[in-house]
Amino acid sequence: MNRSRIAVLGAATIVAALGLCGCSSADHPAKTAHPTTSALTTAPETPPAAPLPAPEALTGVLDRLADVNVPGADKVGLVEQGTADDAAALDKFGRALVDNGFTPLAFEATDLAWAQNEPTNVVATIKVTAGGEESARNFSFPMEFTPQGDGWQLTRHTADLLLVMGSAAGSSNAPTPPR
Repeated sequence: MNRSRIAVLGAATIVAALGLCGCSSADHPAKTAHPTTSALTTAPETPPAAPLPAPEALTGVLDRLADVNVPGADKVGLVEQGTADDAAALDKFGRALVDNGFTPLAFEATDLAWAQNEPTNVVATIKVTAGGEESARNFSFPMEFTPQGDGWQLTRHTADLLLVMGSAAGSSNAPTPPR
């Protein structure tokens, strides 16, 4: 106990000494032999001036992705950088949802904000309510969407995370993530 008290007092003394040094003012600035330069910094990109999309615009993307009645080929455009090779995986994803009793799915988007890393993208917390009787099937997950034409797409990164999570659940019917 004595050691820890000494360590705490020593740390507090160091912090206080540094604080006092930082607060003191010198009447004569130190002269250096090196010229001073100012570093150029770039301001982070500002979010678009446009309003955030309606939550329904984002949940509509997820509704179509989870709809087993929509062919995978028609879902490819809902995923950023989607290709025809992704259609089979998207079909498997929908079938796995049905086979494992997760349908119907309901989505609710909250906490919409412009993405930090891609200022034109939107991030939202998506609450997923799965069909069936087990409440443990409900979860919330942050998802990112990117603008595409007049609508929105799920970013490739988010789509890959969701499809990997689905296959990690241990179902042999779980889809292979699109690449």
